[in-house]
Amino acid sequence: MLVFEYNNDNPDFDLETRWREIFHLLGQHQLEVTFTKVDGTVRTMPCTLKSELLPQRELKEHHSTKAINYNALSAWCLDKSEWRSFRVANVTHIKVLDAG
Repeated sequence: MLVFEYNNDNPDFDLETRWREIFHLLGQHQLEVTFTKVDGTVRTMPCTLKSELLPQRELKEHHSTKAINYNALSAWCLDKSEWRSFRVANVTHIKVLDAG
């Protein structure tokens, strides 16, 4: 089982690097992401960005020039069947659910 623990007190904390790491993991796996919500409560969310688990949607001819927001990350929530987002800096724990 793969588990990642995050400590935001680390002086080497880099938001962009953490965002990229979590984004990559979401694209490869089903994860259980634990984070502190804005209201202070803790949420554990099973989620993914694996293409075969995402809902079908219409493809639009769209080219975005919008910059990536490294503060938040949106993912498909597996228990709610909805898109949800979380603040990357508030992630405390990640468990890979589908690791062999």
